[in-house]
Formats: sequence, C-alpha cells, structure tokens
Amino acid sequence: MSTQPQLQKLLNTAQACLKKGDYSNALSVLTEAKASFPNSHELFFNMAVANRLAGNLGDAIQALDEALALEPYSFLALLSKASILEQTGQVRRASEIYRNAISIAPTAKKLPEKLLDQLTHAQQVVNQQAIAQAGYLRDSLGSLSASEPAENKRRFEEAIDIASGAATPFHAKALQLHYPGLPAIPFFDRVHFPWIEELEAATPLINSELSQLTSQRQNIWAPYVQYKPGTPENQFAELNHNTNWSSIWLWKDGEKQQVADAFPKTLDLLEKVPLAEQQNFAPTVLFSGLAPRTHIPPHTGSTNTRLLVHLPMVIPGPAYFRVGNERRQWQLGTAWAFDDTIEHEAWNDCDETRVIMIFDVWNPLLSVSEVEKVGALLTLQRAWLDEERQI
Repeated sequence: MSTQPQLQKLLNTAQACLKKGDYSNALSVLTEAKASFPNSHELFFNMAVANRLAGNLGDAIQALDEALALEPYSFLALLSKASILEQTGQVRRASEIYRNAISIAPTAKKLPEKLLDQLTHAQQVVNQQAIAQAGYLRDSLGSLSASEPAENKRRFEEAIDIASGAATPFHAKALQLHYPGLPAIPFFDRVHFPWIEELEAATPLINSELSQLTSQRQNIWAPYVQYKPGTPENQFAELNHNTNWSSIWLWKDGEKQQVADAFPKTLDLLEKVPLAEQQNFAPTVLFSGLAPRTHIPPHTGSTNTRLLVHLPMVIPGPAYFRVGNERRQWQLGTAWAFDDTIEHEAWNDCDETRVIMIFDVWNPLLSVSEVEKVGALLTLQRAWLDEERQI
C-alpha cells in the first residue's frame, strides 16, 4: 500500500479499470500520474501490469525497467520481466532474470500459492536452460579437450557445468581443521598412491577375513552413527543408532580395537600404507555396511589434511558415491581416495547390503614437515580442551 494518499487513490482507480477490462483508461490514469510521481516504483509496476494485460509487451518491459531502476531488488518486478521475456520467446534472457529473482525470493511461508507456483516454474526454466547451455558448450568445445588426460577433461567439463549453472562449485568445509592452500580435489589421482594396486589385488584376502569374522559373530555390526543424548542429529536423525548404516572398527580415533586381531593379513597389508597416524585422532580403519535402499545424506568431514580411501568389499548391485559434482559407482576391486571435507553422500540402490573398507591417509600434497606440524597442532588442541574436561 502506497504511503502517499493521492498516489494510492490514482492506483485504486487504475486497478478498478483493470478489473473491468478497461485497459485504455487504466493506462491513461497511470500515465498522467507519472508527472506527479516520477519516482514511484509502485506506479511503474502497475503500468507494467496494465500494459501486459493490454498486450503491449514492449511497453510493459519498459515500465518494469523503470521500476527496477528505482528498486533493483524488486522480486515481483524481476519475476514479471522474466515472465514477459519468456512469453515473447526470449527464454535465455528470461532464464537469467528468473535466476536473479530466485536469488532474492522471500521464503515460501511468506509467498501466496500463486507466486509459489510462478517461482517453481522459474526454477524449472532456469534448470532447463542451464542444461541446454551446458550441452551446447560441451558440443562446441569438446574437441578442445579430446586429447587431454581424463582428469583434465573432467575438470573442464565440470567448469562448463558451473559456468552454465548446471552445477554448483563445492568447496572444502572442514568440521575441525581447514589447512589453507590445499586444493579442493574431490577424488585424487591414483598416481599419488603407489600402494593402491596391491591393496586392490588383496580384496579377496581382506574379504575372507571379514567373512570369517561375521559368520562367527553375526552381531558384530554396530550403528555407524551413535550420537549421545542432547547432540543435534541434523541430517543423520534417521540413521542415528540405526544399523542401516553399520560399521566394524579396526582402528577408531587412533586406537586399535580388539576386533582388529581377527584381521592379521589385512593388518600386514596396511603396514605398507601411509595411514594418517595421529594420537587420539587417527588412523581410522573400518568396514562400512549400507543396507538395501539406504541413503547417507550429504555431509562433510573433519580436516582436509587427510583423505579417506574406499576399498569395495561387497557390491551386490548399483551403489553410488558423490563427492562435490562427481558421482561414481563402486566397483569391486577398485579403490579411490577422496577429500571428505567436500560435501559427499552415498546410495545403495540394490536389494542387498553394500560393504566397503574405509581408512584414512595423509593428504599427499602436504610435506613431511607439514604432516608433523599438523600432528602437533591437533595434539595440543585436544590437550587444551581436555584440561577443562578433567575439572
């Protein structure tokens, strides 16, 4: 509602004309009002509405441009302008303005149903145009990276998706320690891990020790998520104390667990792996079981100074893992190392339990001295916090 009584009276008159379908008189009233109220965003927005109803789409756009010149962050003006551009077949331009409108849209609770429907449509147009633009760019530029190494090609394709809006860039979000200067790489190149092929070849050996243990102790699996009372559960509410995501720990927070003695050959293999050994913190070595049709929601890990390695043990069907914008399917005997401070999630879409082995190694981009200093930092930080816990 306008704070200027004279302007509001004119707007009411124009709106009454619009309700009767008398677009000509409505526009006359609004045009005359411009002389007295040249800086009224509300007036220009109403002129846009009247022109659109009258079929004067070009004039409607001009009125909206004047309204936006006065209030650049007008959600309704942006939404209306994009809608008119879409109506005139300028879908690409409409998509850009829809994107701007979406970025400043009020929360759903504050919008009437009609505007919610328009906002949903706007998002659909933005998504469709982003995919179309990404496809166009990929088709046009694909030859530039045809002879590139696979990782370079993948990065460029992700850049295309990000540039077009088909994907969002992901950054490292460490829960405990973010070490500056380390690139946020979702999956690390295997060249950093000379031990990985020997580990992959030992998959049957590791699996046999796991099978022997689980056949003897069927209740050995415990829920992976076990929050103490009063801990915010957030996205893990459904998995808290739930064996749909279960685990068998060989090392936990740097402490060897008793069950590890059931894996002598596995332990021998891990002696050749540069585990992220850190007092009261690492290494972490476990088997992770994911029940059929179970989803682990998006989350991030503690520090980018270490990577997590996945070695599949039991992959009975389609099971997927996403880190950032890259989604992969687990394959038996194929390991990978990833930065778990980048948002990641997992799905088991098959009808049997998926099992992988997980352990952590130091980020190979850290120098030996940096690894030592990170270890000292984490140890002192833990000690500093523990002083008051003992009081």
